Amino acid sequence: MIIQMENLNKTYDTGSIQVEALKSVKLNVNKNEYVAIMGASGSGKSTLMNIIGCLDRMTSGQYILDGEDVSTLNDTQLAEIRNKKIGFVFQSFNLLPRLTALGNVELPMIYAGIPGAKRLQKAKEALEKVGLGDRMHHKPNELSGGQKQRVAIARALVNNPAILLADEPTGNLDSKSSIEIMDIFGGLNKEGVTIVMVTHEAEIAAHTKRNVVFRDGEIISDNPVENRVTRETKI
Repeated sequence: MIIQMENLNKTYDTGSIQVEALKSVKLNVNKNEYVAIMGASGSGKSTLMNIIGCLDRMTSGQYILDGEDVSTLNDTQLAEIRNKKIGFVFQSFNLLPRLTALGNVELPMIYAGIPGAKRLQKAKEALEKVGLGDRMHHKPNELSGGQKQRVAIARALVNNPAILLADEPTGNLDSKSSIEIMDIFGGLNKEGVTIVMVTHEAEIAAHTKRNVVFRDGEIISDNPVENRVTRETKI
């Protein structure tokens, strides 16, 4: 099991009041699952994603990521977990504008201490995998939104993470690019990549295999996706 969460709570102390963002959440995600975390703004889905990604800490409860009890780790250990076990894909792409696509994909491997020649090879392979073999030396301002997100996906994959976390990955894309990106995610999941995606769009969640819906910090439904949207996509 990749994710095990038991009785997980998150409370924000704003000074005058305490806000319960997550309440006694229990969530398990197995290897090779493809899960959408859904809910309205303020439902707790983004808070949960930040805790899964070790970007924020829970107030209480237990979170085990790929066999490691995250709640016992210090900030340095959490940073190491983020780099080795988690690949992030964000709505805003988060690419460095001065670097080429290749340079952006190499970044996580620099932090992981991977030698230059191996970094270059792995970065090229990752970009080819997402269909950007001919755009490796382009900078972000020379790429479309869909191409930028492909670079972000390649960057998320290069360290072979235990889990790929995608936070509204199609939020800044047109409908055609959104479908292309979801096809890539579907192909990656077929190859064995575990994916957890936050989205508020039902049509995007329909591409995944399981939908977990939050309301007011609690899971109100957790079901397999019926009539799943799929395409036979080669990536």
